[in-house]
Amino acid sequence: MSYSRTSEPVKFERDCAAVLVPQGDKVTLPAGSVGYITQALGGSFTVFVEGNLFRIAGDDADALGKEPPAPLQLADEADDGAVEELVWKQLRTCFDPEIPVNIVELGLVYGCTLSRQEDGSRKVSIEMTLTAPACGMGDILVEDVRTKVERVPTVTEADVELVFDPPWNQTMMSDVARLETGML
Repeated sequence: MSYSRTSEPVKFERDCAAVLVPQGDKVTLPAGSVGYITQALGGSFTVFVEGNLFRIAGDDADALGKEPPAPLQLADEADDGAVEELVWKQLRTCFDPEIPVNIVELGLVYGCTLSRQEDGSRKVSIEMTLTAPACGMGDILVEDVRTKVERVPTVTEADVELVFDPPWNQTMMSDVARLETGML
C-alpha cells in the first residue's frame, strides 16, 4: 500500500508517536512532516511519509488535524449482554494498518469472554491470532485491542492472548472480508 490520488494530504501539526508498518518499530514523526493518509479506519490512521507507512493511534488524531475518538457510553443499568455487544463493536474498530478489514471480519478473534470481578467491574479475555505469525505489527494490534476494549465502561481489564493454534487461513475470513480483499 502507498498513497494514491484518493489519499488525503496531511501535515503534522506537532511531534507525533507513530509505528513503522510492517516492522512495528516505534518512532516519532516531527511536526511539519508531510504525507498522505492512506487509511483512516477504526479511529487510527495509516499515513505514507517519505516512502514509509506509519500507524497513528486515534489518541494522536489532533497531530493530523483530526478529532480523537469520542468516549464510549453505556447505560447505567447495562447488563453483560450490552457490555459484550459494545466489546465486539470495539473489536470491529481494530484494523491491520495494511488491510482495510477489521480483525473480527478477518477471523483473527478466536474467543471473547466477559467475567465479573468482585467489585462489579468486568474483565474481558480475548484470544486472537495474526494473519502471519512473524507479523511485526502483532504487539501493536494486541495493544490496540487491549486499549480499545478497556475503553468500554465497566471493563477494567482486557487480557489479550496471542495464539497461533489453529493457524489462521483465508477460510476464516467472513464473506464481507473476502469481498473487500478480492478473495471471494
